[in-house]
Amino acid sequence: MRVLYLDLGMGAAGDMLSAALFELLSRKEQEDYLSAMNHLGLDGVSVQAERSEKCGITGTHMAVLVDGGEEENVHSYACAHNTEHVHEHVPDHDHAHAHVHHHHALAEIHEAIWNLNLPDAVKIDAQQVYRLLAEAEGHAHGVEVDQIHFHEVGEKDAIADI
Repeated sequence: MRVLYLDLGMGAAGDMLSAALFELLSRKEQEDYLSAMNHLGLDGVSVQAERSEKCGITGTHMAVLVDGGEEENVHSYACAHNTEHVHEHVPDHDHAHAHVHHHHALAEIHEAIWNLNLPDAVKIDAQQVYRLLAEAEGHAHGVEVDQIHFHEVGEKDAIADI
């Protein structure tokens, strides 16, 4: 039996975790994984494994592209209302700018996951991840799970990461 221990005291982004696990696969398994990810049925989503070097350390960058581009590095969160609105944030801490964020209810995300080209067990696991996120957000905001609406974590690239 093999055991993989992940020390995620500071958390881990979905693309970072995907890249780390990707590197554990054989070349054939990597090809199969990329093929499966690129045939999920998420409109406009493609996944690429790219070699990357930062500060002299090499590794894999798992690029999840939506309509040909990667989402910028923004915070992910959920809220307890159902409207489309503008949030301002400072991803590079130098320039504030506004973004329109769409909100996705848990049921909407569960439906999107269920329509993916994946084994049912994988779909159920992915739905459970979102259920746990919704429960945590509901607890933090003092609202019921069905009142939670996801922002970035409900977008296509986040669904692919999960």
